[in-house]
Amino acid sequence: MSFENKKITNLYKRGMRALLALLLSMAVFSSCGRPASGDASQPMQSSVPGDTSLSMQSPLPGDASQPTQSPLPGDVSQPTQSSVPGDASQPMQSWDPEETVQPMQSQKPEASVPTPEPTLAPTPEPTPVPEVKLVMVGDILLHTPLAESGKSPEGGYDFSAVFANLREEIEAADVALVNQEVIIGGAELGVSGYPSFNAPYELGDALAETGFDVVLHATNHALDKRKQGILNCLSFWRENYPDMAVLGIHDSQESQQDIYVYEQQGIRIAVLNYTYGTNGVPLPEDMPYAVDMLQKDRVAADLKRAQELADFVIVCPHWGKEYVLEQTKDQENWAKLFAENGADLVLGTHPHVIEPIEQVASANGNQALVYYSLGNFVNWTSGTGAGVANRMVGGMAQVTVSLNESGDAVIKEYGVLPVVCHVEKGFGGVTVYPLSEYTEELAARNEIVKQDGSFSLQYCRELAEQVFGDAIK
Repeated sequence: MSFENKKITNLYKRGMRALLALLLSMAVFSSCGRPASGDASQPMQSSVPGDTSLSMQSPLPGDASQPTQSPLPGDVSQPTQSSVPGDASQPMQSWDPEETVQPMQSQKPEASVPTPEPTLAPTPEPTPVPEVKLVMVGDILLHTPLAESGKSPEGGYDFSAVFANLREEIEAADVALVNQEVIIGGAELGVSGYPSFNAPYELGDALAETGFDVVLHATNHALDKRKQGILNCLSFWRENYPDMAVLGIHDSQESQQDIYVYEQQGIRIAVLNYTYGTNGVPLPEDMPYAVDMLQKDRVAADLKRAQELADFVIVCPHWGKEYVLEQTKDQENWAKLFAENGADLVLGTHPHVIEPIEQVASANGNQALVYYSLGNFVNWTSGTGAGVANRMVGGMAQVTVSLNESGDAVIKEYGVLPVVCHVEKGFGGVTVYPLSEYTEELAARNEIVKQDGSFSLQYCRELAEQVFGDAIK
């Protein structure tokens, strides 16, 4: 029993004793009659039989000389005298209430009301870090059998089959670039293949409908149809797809001075496009600005302006040696010059086969990620023999540009998606697959096997692994 409960029980006992004594006193008083009037000197005698030794010290009215000996509750200094018959010598025994009365139970504390948890304000969602996802594919070559595969039975051309299997990846990118190897001069200039190419306008339609945002025209075939090819191509884009960014060719000096900048979520990306040459065809005398050429002073000046206009700079050079699976010394030197002057990413084309991807550091400490060659995206070469199979494997560069903690635009992640060009005769027979989706059955049907018997699915896989290595996605 707790200390508080014991205390309550003791007080209860004392109170009961006092009450009992008072009741007994009143009973005795009632049984004895009152004394004669005015007799206040003698105390009232006890009328309990056998009780002659003690008299009840209860005074009558008017007798104030003797105090009543009945203790009040809590007064334990004087015991109450027993008035039980036959017991005149012992004081009244105390009554133990525990024999008949349960002790007072301790009062239950009021049920505590739980303190409500403080309502916390919802944690705000973290602000997404701005980023831009870009892709780029390699050379779009329009060899004669490829052009024939685009002839529609209803008339005209339809090249949508070429891009159908990769359209989803291209459309999903924030910005998609394509190297349009051949000029799009339209059927009026004659559709032609190697060595002097010209594509119908429907090829441009297919590029736009697939989801490309930037078309790169600075190639060695840009002047295959001379000045008129350039003019026709630019007019087609302006009149039909004014939002398409067309780089590398110009019909005015002012246009050549412009630097294309793509902006998204506060990230500005500049893109520059140059070619090593135009297969010996000179620039038009009245249009010396028609094609952007790889000239050191010009490139350095453009890169300086691009850094002022943008947060991230891409250079797309048409360079290197055809059909060689490794970069040349000349490519390495250009890559260092690009990096030294502020380029962050280099996406190369022209060799018609894939080449390695690496980080390049310049003498001043600047670095650039370099894809030396993305190879062909689509082609149907007339070549035969060893090495032709290499031309059927290309790469789609995949790069994400984001902001670092300092707010600088940097490459967050990068990789390459190997692709394979599949060619069969007939309308829509030419298409490009992700290598991961290409099958043995398709490889066996690919017409290129007749030109290079080494072509197979396994051959394509081994080539991609050899050149791209860990960058493959």
